[in-house]
Amino acid sequence: MAEEANGRVHDLNTMLSSSDRDFLIRNNGQQVKVESLKGKKVGLYFSASWCGPCRRFTPKLVEVYNELLPKDDFEIVFVSADEDDESFAAYFSKMPWLAIPFSDSETRDRLDELFSVRGIPHLVIIGENGKVSTDDGVEVVQECGAEGYPFSPEWIKEIKEQEEVARRNQTLKTILVSRSRDYVVASDGKKVSVAELEGKTVGLYFFLSTVGGRNAFTSKLLELYEKLKAKGENFEIVMIPLDDDEESYKLWFKNMPWLSLPVKDKGCEKLVRYFELFTLPTVVIIGPDGKTLHSNVAEAIEEHGVQAYPFTPEKFAELEAIEKAKREAQTLESILVSGDHNFVIGKDGVKVPVSDLVGKTILLYFSAHWCPPCRAFLPKLIEAYHGIKAKNDAFEVVFISSDRDQNSFDEFFSKMPWLALPFGDGRKESLSRVFKVLGIPMLVAIGPTGKTVTTEARDLITYHGADAYPFTEERLKEIEEEYDEMAKGWPEKVKHALHDEHDLVLTKRQSFVCDGCDEGGQVWSFYCGECDYDLHPKCALEEDMMEITGDAETEVSNKDQKEGWICDGDVCYKA
Repeated sequence: MAEEANGRVHDLNTMLSSSDRDFLIRNNGQQVKVESLKGKKVGLYFSASWCGPCRRFTPKLVEVYNELLPKDDFEIVFVSADEDDESFAAYFSKMPWLAIPFSDSETRDRLDELFSVRGIPHLVIIGENGKVSTDDGVEVVQECGAEGYPFSPEWIKEIKEQEEVARRNQTLKTILVSRSRDYVVASDGKKVSVAELEGKTVGLYFFLSTVGGRNAFTSKLLELYEKLKAKGENFEIVMIPLDDDEESYKLWFKNMPWLSLPVKDKGCEKLVRYFELFTLPTVVIIGPDGKTLHSNVAEAIEEHGVQAYPFTPEKFAELEAIEKAKREAQTLESILVSGDHNFVIGKDGVKVPVSDLVGKTILLYFSAHWCPPCRAFLPKLIEAYHGIKAKNDAFEVVFISSDRDQNSFDEFFSKMPWLALPFGDGRKESLSRVFKVLGIPMLVAIGPTGKTVTTEARDLITYHGADAYPFTEERLKEIEEEYDEMAKGWPEKVKHALHDEHDLVLTKRQSFVCDGCDEGGQVWSFYCGECDYDLHPKCALEEDMMEITGDAETEVSNKDQKEGWICDGDVCYKA
């Protein structure tokens, strides 16, 4: 249907009118004849007020629409998926374009079907010739903004080719200068020409106040900046603000010593796309020659501070050598002892010297009470803890909290049978850096020598429980061998009365819910990938419900049926 719609020439009068309506409406109630769209490019905007992605995209589309308004050859028509007239009216009131009246559900449904709308927001651009220019209008607008106009495949291709050429010939000016601006701004509002930054190493700090604000990373970056400036290094930072609230950003920025793109500048979105931003904090380093030295040095700044400068490949090779030496020399005391902080705590705050843990396998449990996945994982970890301790007492867990207050820490820790760092202990920050803790719960296994065994112990506990101990590669190989031994003698395929459409194939599955008994399962399943259907081996191998199949299907004819069985050609059932 979509291919047919994209290939045909659409008559807007026929497509957007109905038997008793030849007009569209504005949010003030004004009626606009459909025929007035003749010769224009028209965007059909399928959207709804209840849709979060739609609400986030609509302001961007409004901005592009208003920018293109002077051309007078582009219009948008809102095709609502709202569920009541009141919601439609409230949402439409924020839109400067036209709409199909909410009362005309027949036309709205017809357009949905014609353009195979399976998700919203969805934007179809129809050229002045009546043919679809693109049905990926949302992506085009997000990536190119008004520069994507007239939204034809040829122009989008040309834009991407231009971007590729600019990437190959990158300079500081191609990155930071736009048609309307050749400067960045200082915190006092002074304009600084981008030309003044050429020849310097420049860090582009992508910043969102709701994520960053006066956070620990900004403090680290500020410390690095001031040290480099004091040493006279040819280095500068340019903020790339992602905020919508101009006043809040200016209030924050006025205390910063570095430079920034103007807040809400279109260049900010361009740079998000250009550098394929996917995480915060991000600091992109542009070398003195205007080329990208590194796509994100935030982690290096957090771990090494000023030692990471000048962020060259040679410097990172040097840092990696230092890190490798640290890892090889790592002991439990080197990561858990800091000054006079040489203990962890048990129940009632009793201090346990770190030296008492030396020689044991230790799990560092990064977690918090406010974190739902942490609370969900805790019972599994407690079960594994008791299972391991029953077999080997040379084992312990240390809780490293990300809780927000002492009471939350105390409540969560009270449910745990192991040890912890005291709440608010400064060692938590250094441990998070050492083990690159980006999310919780996280479980790091430290072996008896004090070396890191794995940072993926959470997955091992989830899938194998206490059997994962001592979390080494050798143990994992043993587990795999045990699993293979478990499946010896089982058929490769079965047909089963509960799922007679396809063969069920013996498959390793980390976890699943059995569609036969509704209980959880792990490791082995008789599985149909086409239908995403699982059966426990114990359910699949019930003799009165299954038929073993080889490489080819077993054919059963009526004359071969045994007494008391009914065969339908694929499966035999007990009569």
